[in-house]
Amino acid sequence: MDKQTLWKLIESARADAAPDEVAARAAHLLALRPAEEIAAAQQVVWDLLAESYRAPLWAAAYVINGGCSDDGFDYFRGWLLTQGEAAFTAALADPDSLADHPSVREAASEGVELWDEAALSIAWTAYEAATGRELPADSFTISYPPLDPAWDFDFDDTAETSARLPRLSALFD
Repeated sequence: MDKQTLWKLIESARADAAPDEVAARAAHLLALRPAEEIAAAQQVVWDLLAESYRAPLWAAAYVINGGCSDDGFDYFRGWLLTQGEAAFTAALADPDSLADHPSVREAASEGVELWDEAALSIAWTAYEAATGRELPADSFTISYPPLDPAWDFDFDDTAETSARLPRLSALFD
């Protein structure tokens, strides 16, 4: 399993499922593959989560969700994963661009949070469905990079977040 294969799986799931069911559909589609490939998918998921472990994105999640704990940031990135490769890549390049995402705009008007905890365990769910066993613990590792110290500020500082994420801040003001 590689990133491109996982992204294709996510796109297939997005085409077949309601927005809040993408992770479940992806797990179902993944469960149709060989057990070794399913297990390898979990590493790909965690690699993408590590790639998205960035302070500017955390600040964006904080603005969008009205706060964001460590776990909340994981779940937000799970939601972002279910939005597909284009949305994921755009958000990493410019977190403020999330202001254009339809779900983010809807969250601003409806006052809902964006997160998807189930997306973190797509491979776990698929592996158990396919084999009846738990995903082997040695099938993945988690290693997050250090956060950018230039973004080490209180995300409740609205002046600072507005300066750094002007479009999202205006949307959620």
